[in-house]
Amino acid sequence: MLSLPRSVRIYVASAPVDMRMGHNGLFAVVREQWKQDPFTGHLFVFFGRAHDRVKVLFWDRGGFVVYYKRLEKGRFRWPRPTGEDVHIEVDGTDLAMLLDGIDLSRVKRPPAWQPSIPIDSASRV
Repeated sequence: MLSLPRSVRIYVASAPVDMRMGHNGLFAVVREQWKQDPFTGHLFVFFGRAHDRVKVLFWDRGGFVVYYKRLEKGRFRWPRPTGEDVHIEVDGTDLAMLLDGIDLSRVKRPPAWQPSIPIDSASRV
């Protein structure tokens, strides 16, 4: 199970990348093409051209980490952006499903519950 704080953002590449890229190549994509800061601790997700490999780049305590997964059978089904975006943002649940090989286009999520009236802590008895 993947557990990330809500403060961690997850960016997924909209186009495949060369899986021969290492830390420095992925860092350059994030900084130059995506115009994002790789040092934030956010996760940057990249898929290979054959859709059977994924790399996740993130900064952790003084160094970059690359998580790499290759499916032996099947393909990852990642969300595609509707516009010209170079990446899209997903949440931790979406990423966990993606890494398990689940097709997010087939997943139906119920609407999130929101309180209708904000509770003011000063009015509590």
